Amino acid sequence: MTDILTSPWFFWSIGIALGLPLGLIMLTEWQQALRRKHSVLVRPVTVLRNYLLPLGALLLLLIEAKQIPPEETSVRLVGTLFAFVVLVLVLSGVSATLFHGAPEGTWRKRVPVIFVDVARFVVIIVGLGMIFSYIWGANVRGLFTALGVTSIVMGLALQQSVGQIVSGLLMLFEQPFRIGDWLDTPTAHGHVVEVNWRAVHLQTDSGLQITPNSVLATASFTNVSRPAGRHNIAIVSVFSVEDPPDQVCAMLLRVAADLPRLREDAEPSAIPLGGGEYRTMIPLRSFDDDGQLKATFLRWIWYAARRDGLHLDRAAEPFSTPERLADAIQTVVAPTLRLGPEDQQTLTAHSTLQRYGADEKIQGSGEVPSHMLFIVSGRVLLTAGTAEGPEISVGTLDEGSFLGQSTLTRQPVIGCAYAVGEVTVVRIERGQVETLVHRNPLLMQEFGRTIEERRATVRRALSVDTLAQSRGG
Repeated sequence: MTDILTSPWFFWSIGIALGLPLGLIMLTEWQQALRRKHSVLVRPVTVLRNYLLPLGALLLLLIEAKQIPPEETSVRLVGTLFAFVVLVLVLSGVSATLFHGAPEGTWRKRVPVIFVDVARFVVIIVGLGMIFSYIWGANVRGLFTALGVTSIVMGLALQQSVGQIVSGLLMLFEQPFRIGDWLDTPTAHGHVVEVNWRAVHLQTDSGLQITPNSVLATASFTNVSRPAGRHNIAIVSVFSVEDPPDQVCAMLLRVAADLPRLREDAEPSAIPLGGGEYRTMIPLRSFDDDGQLKATFLRWIWYAARRDGLHLDRAAEPFSTPERLADAIQTVVAPTLRLGPEDQQTLTAHSTLQRYGADEKIQGSGEVPSHMLFIVSGRVLLTAGTAEGPEISVGTLDEGSFLGQSTLTRQPVIGCAYAVGEVTVVRIERGQVETLVHRNPLLMQEFGRTIEERRATVRRALSVDTLAQSRGG
C-alpha cells in the first residue's frame, strides 16, 4: 500500500480522474453562459471542452500515469492531435476576438475574409510543419523550400492575374463602400448587393452588373451613399422665358417642400440658370429614395405649373376653358350654393378649374384658406396629426364635396388634404364666396356646421389614436 501511495503515477491518475470531470463541468457552464449571450467565444470554448481537455488528459495519462516513453508511436499520435487542436484553438480564438468581435469602423472589421482565410492557411501549414518536425523528427526544410520555389514560379507566371486580385483585395481592405451603398461607376450605376474577393455585384435598372474588383481598384467611381445623410438630387426643369423667375422658383420650392422623406437638417433650393432653365436641389435622407422622389417631383410640378399659369417645358394647356368651368359649376357648385343661372354666370368669372396629381397636398395643416375648392372628379383624403406622431386618416371627400370652408371664418385648418389619384376641383376665391353668403345667410350656417363636424371628427380620430398608442406602449 505504501508503494502505491509513493508511486508518481498514483497522484497523476487521481489528479486526472478528478480534474477531467471538474474541468468539463466548468467549461460546460462557461459554454452555456456564452451561448446565452451569443458571444463569439462559443466556438473556441467548445473546441477547448470537447477536444483539447480530453486529449490533454489522455496525453498526461500515457506519459505520467502509464510511464510510456514519448518516443512511442501511441504517444506521438496523441501528441500530434493535441498540438493540432491547440493550433486550431489559437486560430479560432484570435479570429473570434480580433475580427468577428471587432467594432464597426475599425481596421479589423475592414479586413476581407479572404485575407483571414489565407493567413489561417499559412499558419496551419507552418504549424503542421513544426509539429511534424518536433514530434516526429521529420525534415520539413526541403518541403518548405519546394513550396517557396513553386510559389515564386507561379507568381511570375500569373503575375498579371495575381496583381489584379491583390489590388482588388486591397480595395476591399480599405472598404470604400458597403452592402447597400449606391455606386456610380464608369460602367454602371446601382446599389451594392454582394462583395466577394473577385467582384462587386451591382443591382442596376437593367439587371445585375458584375464588376471585377481590379477594375474598381484602377478606376474612379463615386459612392453617392457617403457621407450618410448628405445626399442631394438636382433636377433641371425648363419654363417659358416669359414666366416670372421668382414665381417659378416659389412654385418649385413649394412642391419640393411637400415631398416625403426629405432630410430634416436642410431645405430645398431653386435657382434660375438662364434660358428658361431652373435647377432644384432636394436634400434626401438616402439615395434609395432618389428615383421615386424625382418622378414624384416631376409629376407634381406638371400640375402645379398649370395651376399657377406657368409654362413648363414652354408648353401651355388651356384646361380651365369657359365651357368646362361652366359645366363644372352647374354640376357641382350650383346645387351646394343654391345658385341660379345668373349667379352661375357671375361665378364663372371668379373661378378656375384646377387639377392635382396623385398624393399631392391640396391643403396644409395650420393654413388659412384663401379660397374654397369643390371636387368635380376624384377623391380627397383628410388627415390629422400631432408633432409627436405621424398623420392618421380621418376620412375622405368624394365628388360634389368641398373643402376650405374656413376661409369665411379666417380659421386655420387642423388637418391636411391629399389627392387620391388625379383630382379636379373648382376654385372659388374668398371674396366671391363672401358675396354669395351675404346673399344667402343659410349658407353660413351650413358652412359653420360643416366646420364643427370636421373638427369633431379630427379630435375623435386623434383621441382614438392616442388611446391605441398608450395601450400598445
